[in-house]
Amino acid sequence: MSLSIFLITLAFIILLQSAIPFLLKGSIVFGVTIPEQHMKERAISSYKRFYSATILITGFLALIVYFLWAKNRTLSEDQVVFAGLAIQFGILFLCMIMYLYFHAKTTKLKRTHKWGAGLKPVRIADLASHAKDEMLPSYMFALPALITAGLLVYTASQYSQLPAMIPTHWDIDGQPDAFSQKTSFSAISLLLILLVIQGMLFGINVMTKRSGIKLTSAKKKSSQVQQLAFRKYSSWFLFFTTVLITILFGFIQLVIIQGGMGNAAFMAAVPLGFLSIMLIVTAVYAFKVGQGGSRIQVTAEEEETMDTTFVDDDQYWKAGIFYVNKNDPSIFVEKRFGVGWAINFGNPIGYIFLLVSILLILLISFFI
Repeated sequence: MSLSIFLITLAFIILLQSAIPFLLKGSIVFGVTIPEQHMKERAISSYKRFYSATILITGFLALIVYFLWAKNRTLSEDQVVFAGLAIQFGILFLCMIMYLYFHAKTTKLKRTHKWGAGLKPVRIADLASHAKDEMLPSYMFALPALITAGLLVYTASQYSQLPAMIPTHWDIDGQPDAFSQKTSFSAISLLLILLVIQGMLFGINVMTKRSGIKLTSAKKKSSQVQQLAFRKYSSWFLFFTTVLITILFGFIQLVIIQGGMGNAAFMAAVPLGFLSIMLIVTAVYAFKVGQGGSRIQVTAEEEETMDTTFVDDDQYWKAGIFYVNKNDPSIFVEKRFGVGWAINFGNPIGYIFLLVSILLILLISFFI
């Protein structure tokens, strides 16, 4: 089971990472803003192809070696897990090194040829776009929390029936491998962690809903359609993630209360099913939406003229990854490399919110 989970995860990481350069807006290349007139430069295209081919070939060679090594030897579960994690981190490290390399080359290319020097800097503030926003309302994220509240009540009603030792950790096959003495806190600790995760995802949805909508001056209509679609699908993705995590944690809590549900094969299939569904949904979101809705198709009449303006905000992006802009009230902004959202480190609310959430989860886990 461990080998299957790591093979699926590795294949997903390799495919997604190799595809990232082609999921982004054409005007952003390895975290660098490029004027529309230069999006199809031969050098830019070669950078993207080389990055993708390197990740794809290296990744699948590592995947094959890992599979053959794990199948042809008598290995412990820990060895399979450790090797799988090492390869995952190795692939992600290679992606980061390749990204930084091509980020530097693209930046140098842009400076050498002075791309954007003759274009007029124009920023668009379209307050009317928020009125058309179709992101899910915040109360939708309260529905999974109601399920958690019901599980808290049910756990309290069944407290006397709980075993003397409460499972606190599960191995990769879905079997408990660590226990804690039964207390009122240990009995609901999993649900408390779930509440923190639900609150964190709720908060991210609220803060992304309040973020600015960036439009292209020469393609206002099409960029508005893509931006609004990106925000809508991002909201649905967050909600689906919240629901899926709630189902998984709720199932585990019921297992704790009932002392086991189903046979070992069924218990082992649950984490694999959760992982498979989550990866499929993530892939659909990434390939359907793209960065900032760049893969959302718009009708021909919505396309306008070649942009004669250029908004270059590279100075706010450190290495094209970390966004630091104290003048931008947005807490979350679109990622520059990848699909989704990044924190505005110039606004402390975002990272304080995430750090507090993570700290709460760690504290609950520590005091079980």
